[in-house]
Amino acid sequence: MRNFKFTYLLPALAFLASCSKDNPNELEEINTDSAIEAVANEEMVELARPESGPVTTVYYAGQEFPVEEFNGDYVYQGDILFPRDLVSQSEVQLVYEKNEVPQNKSVGRTSGLWPNNTVYYSIESGLDNKARVYDAIKHWESNTNIKFVERTSQSNYVYFVSGSGCSSYVGMIGGRQNITLSSSCSTGNTIHEIGHAVGLWHEQSRVDRENFLTINYSNIQSGREHNFHTYAQQGMDGKEYTSSLDFGSIMMYGSYSFSSNGKPTLVKKDGSTFNVQRSSLSTGDKTGINNMYPYSSGGESTTTTPVYTNGETYTVSGLIVLRRFDRWYYYHSRYGWKEVRLSSSGHWYYA
Repeated sequence: MRNFKFTYLLPALAFLASCSKDNPNELEEINTDSAIEAVANEEMVELARPESGPVTTVYYAGQEFPVEEFNGDYVYQGDILFPRDLVSQSEVQLVYEKNEVPQNKSVGRTSGLWPNNTVYYSIESGLDNKARVYDAIKHWESNTNIKFVERTSQSNYVYFVSGSGCSSYVGMIGGRQNITLSSSCSTGNTIHEIGHAVGLWHEQSRVDRENFLTINYSNIQSGREHNFHTYAQQGMDGKEYTSSLDFGSIMMYGSYSFSSNGKPTLVKKDGSTFNVQRSSLSTGDKTGINNMYPYSSGGESTTTTPVYTNGETYTVSGLIVLRRFDRWYYYHSRYGWKEVRLSSSGHWYYA
């Protein structure tokens, strides 16, 4: 587990209707109970916006990402938001040579993980159906080592707000960070978005996903192929918190996610399809998140600072880095993996 798309049924049905007009036999081939159920299940998967936006390339935390842009908001893989003040249109120097004097202030603010396993939160007064938020929080607290505390004066917190879709930032980014929920976002969608907020990415983008999945790129909506990149393609992968891809993960796309024609975009290696799961955290989800946020046997947090696991990727002081052999490594597009060290001032230097 590392660490959706909010596809509406209407476009899929419009496609089926157009098939019936041009070729009645084609409609009969697609219009099976299982196919309709699978496409309908895609309504459970998250999108920040129901419409697609122009795709652009940006730099975030030292890595290059293809994103959709909506009025200055940058959306990655359907529902992941990037902080505007940490995004640039061109590469920014974030790692310095040993004797080099940094020209810029440190862009880093947080480690990505929530200290003391505690997420502070607040809910917009006008948000409808607040029960889904409370139910999602209860589910997380009942199944993981993370606790949620209603914010009083804390500066770093999650804010559940109304919006046009379902979206979240990944990990603690510092300050107020929104989890956006439209009226169509369910309790399951809320559990998923909280997953992003505590540090999880999407399950189908694991480095080892090719061992379990086949991607049918010909069926993906034009311009959204980038949503199916693995994190290895971004130079970000180490090991995973779990041993194999989890088809039941609440962070997993479904077979028809971002389909342009009602046919599957993701299938198992044997060619079979699978449904989206947006009911609860899977066993693998629980294992992974509790490895990220461990507790001691006494029930208290093991430390007041984040616990980093070797082989895993984190965003630390504004840079995406890999923890390995109890050291930090940064992937540069031209130079490959380089060991880096973090100074007391919050700047990264090559070791």
